[in-house]
Amino acid sequence: MTARDIAAALPDIDSLKDLCRSMAMAEAILNPDGERFYSYSAEWSETEQVASMRNGSGDEFDSVFAPVGAYIRGFDHESPLSPYRHEDVPEPWPGVLDSVPEAFRRYVDEPAFTDEDGCPVMTACLWRETGAPSWQTGRITFPDDHPDPDGSAWLFELLLTPTPEAFQAFAEDYYEVPVDIEALRHIYDLRPLGLPQIIALNPSAPVESVAVAAGTIGYPLMGDVLSDAR
Repeated sequence: MTARDIAAALPDIDSLKDLCRSMAMAEAILNPDGERFYSYSAEWSETEQVASMRNGSGDEFDSVFAPVGAYIRGFDHESPLSPYRHEDVPEPWPGVLDSVPEAFRRYVDEPAFTDEDGCPVMTACLWRETGAPSWQTGRITFPDDHPDPDGSAWLFELLLTPTPEAFQAFAEDYYEVPVDIEALRHIYDLRPLGLPQIIALNPSAPVESVAVAAGTIGYPLMGDVLSDAR
C-alpha cells in the first residue's frame, strides 16, 4: 500500500476532520496528562485546523484543514523514501512533492513540517482542494518489493478504518487498559461529551483537563462537564 492507495480510500474532507476530532477527544480522556498519539488543534491559525499523530519514535503525520482544502504529510523514519536516505544532503523522494498545487505549497515549507535546515520531513503527501472529487498524490516511482514503501499503510491505518472498534483495538493495545466501546461510539458520533463518557473511558481523568482539551479540539461538551470543570 502507498499514498496512492490511501488517496483512493480516504473519506471526504469534512468526514476526515470529524474522525480526527473524535480520535483526539477519546485519547485526551484516556491520556489527559501525557504525550498523546493523536491530537487536534481547532485554532492552529485563524483559518486553519490541524490533526496530528506522533508515535514517540519519530514517525508522524499532520493533516491541515483550511478554506482551500486539506493537505496531509506523513513521515515514516524507516521508509526507503525518507529524505534522510542520503548521508550527505537530505531531500524528498522524487515525485512526492513535485505535483503539490500552488494552493498548498506554503505547507511544504511550513517550519512545523520541516527540519532545522528547511527540508520537508515526509515520505507521503496527499491533498484535496475544496470541491474536488477526490484526494491526490504525486506521481511516484516506488521501490520494488516493499509492502509499505512510504509508511502509508500503518501511518494512516485508523483514518482508513473510521470505526470506534478500530480505535478501541488501538487504544487497548497502546495503553494496555480496557476501553469502553459505548463511550467511543458516543464520541465517534460527535455527540456532546458528558461526565458518563469521561468516567467510562477513564474514571481518574480530571474533568477540567478534559474540558480544556475539548476546547482545543473544538469538541462539544454537555453542561455537566462545564459545571464540573468550573
